[in-house]
Amino acid sequence: MIQRRTVLKSGAALTGALGGAGLLVPAVSDAAPSSTAATTVTDLDPTTIPKFQQAMPVPQVVQPAWSSTTTSCYPMTIEEVDAQVIPGYTTRVYGFNGRWPGPVIKETAGRRALVRQYNLLNVPTSIHLHGAHVPESSDGGPMDLIESGGAKTYTYPNSQPHANLWFHDHAHHQESETVYRGLTGFYLLTDSVEQQLNLPSGAYDVPIAIRDARFDSNGQFIYQMGDLRQRTVVLANGKAWPYFNVAARKYRFRLYNTANLRFFTLKLSDGSAFQQIGSDGGLLEKPIEVTSVALSPGERADVVIDFSKYPAGTQLTLLNTATMVAEDPVALIGNVLQFRVGNPVSDTSTVPATLRTLPPLGTPTVSREFVLSMDATNTMGSALINGKAYDHNRIDTEIAYGATEIWSVRNANLRMPHNFHMHLVQFRVVERNGQPVTSGPESGLKDTVAIAPGETVKVQATFTGYEGTYVYHCHMFDHAAMGMMANLRVSKSTISGSTATRRTGGRSLR
Repeated sequence: MIQRRTVLKSGAALTGALGGAGLLVPAVSDAAPSSTAATTVTDLDPTTIPKFQQAMPVPQVVQPAWSSTTTSCYPMTIEEVDAQVIPGYTTRVYGFNGRWPGPVIKETAGRRALVRQYNLLNVPTSIHLHGAHVPESSDGGPMDLIESGGAKTYTYPNSQPHANLWFHDHAHHQESETVYRGLTGFYLLTDSVEQQLNLPSGAYDVPIAIRDARFDSNGQFIYQMGDLRQRTVVLANGKAWPYFNVAARKYRFRLYNTANLRFFTLKLSDGSAFQQIGSDGGLLEKPIEVTSVALSPGERADVVIDFSKYPAGTQLTLLNTATMVAEDPVALIGNVLQFRVGNPVSDTSTVPATLRTLPPLGTPTVSREFVLSMDATNTMGSALINGKAYDHNRIDTEIAYGATEIWSVRNANLRMPHNFHMHLVQFRVVERNGQPVTSGPESGLKDTVAIAPGETVKVQATFTGYEGTYVYHCHMFDHAAMGMMANLRVSKSTISGSTATRRTGGRSLR
């Protein structure tokens, strides 16, 4: 069995102290590239990077190597490549199939996908299909590693409804840096429910990954855990502050927050309304008219923007109104990308009043409590769930196969936000700070939920389909890498309690 220390040899060192802005800022590992060392690097002045001068690319769709009536096979390489992220510089990035931004896999519910990942990096990886309902062997767990030079085939049954999924590295202590350097991709799962709708499609259905970054004077990524205040260059589909040409018609944008730490609240510069039609687990039951969408790391929002009301030549900026620390430079992190409106084109797409019907919640039989915290007094920079840092060999939560449970998740920190992601299942947010959630953007299927300082969120999930060990964790990658993660085990041999209340975490049940 691979031990935790094996990964630590090539992962980021978990040392540091609480920064002045309330964020843990551990020192980087000796194994990290020299460009990441805070004492030897010179930052590129982000104010010198021109805005809205690069076209935002549309991620390329991967074609399967072969397909049958039931299965498609996708060979993929994990490798270093060169990309133009900021004008005038070539940046070394990590990518799938040599692509930056990450590629798109499109699949249909009920059809199996085999994805063969070849790791050509010099660090181990483990590829997780975020939001997917998959067997443990293909979940991409934090210690289920593909060593450098190795390969692994992941089997995705796609036995779930349509969803806006994505894949990324999950190797423990490595994921924070490898994802930061680019190991992400899109996975769009569709089904007959979605296909029968006349939503914008084809060239008018565009996935957009939004994140932040920091660069040295040579245009290379600077990676240092917890340095949110210095990650002030905003990327959309791998380009710094790009523009995107749109026709004067409706577009569907699938917005992904792939940042390590940054939260985004996105709105149009003219303040106009648009429609949110979906979230992490696919379409909402009904479209919602909104003027902004909020995304913590890992969350997704599916929106439709109608540009037909704008005259040709209009320029609109997609703004970010979320600030996380007092030092956030709004002129930088407040801008994301620019839409440039062209001429009208034919548009027969519609957004119907009803999008889907979600299954009933069911009756929960178990209630559990979880507390997320960052230990500011611990010189190891611990990030904890129920007072415990992640231990691969410890089962924190035993769950009966088929059980429906309510998890109450509290952020014990008073200055620092967290969020919460659960593997294996999509869940429903049923309560936030004591108030029921029955409508709005959080009323659909979710796998990641934001939890502001001091907040408590309750989610409900049914654990079925597969037995095995999976993880739950904060999806702020730096926090997960520092230990804010735990194991759950689903088993038919586990007896479900009747309306039991359990504070789970930390006890070994093996």
